[in-house]
Amino acid sequence: MSQAAMISYDSLPIALSIVFIAAVVIALQVSKQFLMTGAESYVGGFLAVALIRELAPGFAALAISARAGTAISAEIANMQVTSQVDAIKTLKVDPIGYYFAPRIISGAITVPMVVILAELFGILGGMIISYYAIDLHPNRYMSSVWLWLNTRDIYISILRGFVFGIIIPLVCATQGYKTTGGAKNVGISTTKAAIKSTVFLLMADLIITFIFYVC
Repeated sequence: MSQAAMISYDSLPIALSIVFIAAVVIALQVSKQFLMTGAESYVGGFLAVALIRELAPGFAALAISARAGTAISAEIANMQVTSQVDAIKTLKVDPIGYYFAPRIISGAITVPMVVILAELFGILGGMIISYYAIDLHPNRYMSSVWLWLNTRDIYISILRGFVFGIIIPLVCATQGYKTTGGAKNVGISTTKAAIKSTVFLLMADLIITFIFYVC
C-alpha cells in the first residue's frame, strides 16, 4: 500500500496537471481551425481520441516516471551504496521480492487508474477551453466525445497504463540496484534511471500502437 501511494497517489497532482494543460493547449490550437471549417462540433471527439489513444497514458506515465521512478532509483541506490542490500541478503531475505515485487505490483495496479483519471481531466479541460474560446456548448462537445469514443481505445489505454506501470518501477529499481560506489553514483544512477525509463516507455508505446493500430 505504501508503494502504491508513493508511485501513483503522490504523483497524481502532477500527472493530472500535465494532461489537463496539454488538453487545454491542443483544444486552443484546433478549436479555431475547426470553427473556420464549420466542424467545431467535432472538437470534443478529436480531443478525446487524441487523449485516450496517446496523450493521457504517455504524459501520465512520463510524469510518474519523473517523480516516482527517480525516487525508487535513488532509494534503492542509496541502500546499495550503504550496504543495506547486503544486510538484507545476510538475513536471508530475497532482495528481488523485497525491493522489486511490491513496486512492480503497485505500479501495474495503480498506474492504469491514474491514466483513466488523466483522460477524464483532459476531456474536461478541453470542454472548458472550447466553451470560452469558441463558445462551444458543453452538450455539443460531449455529444462529439461519445460519438467518437471507442470502448476498444479505452481498453488499450488501460493496457498501456498496465505496461507502463510495470516498466517504470522495473527499470528504475534495476538501475538503483546496479549502483556501486558512493553518493555521487547515486545521482548518476538516478539520472540514468530517468533516461532509461523514458526510452523504454516510448519504445513500449510504439510497440503497443503498432500491434493494435497498424497490424
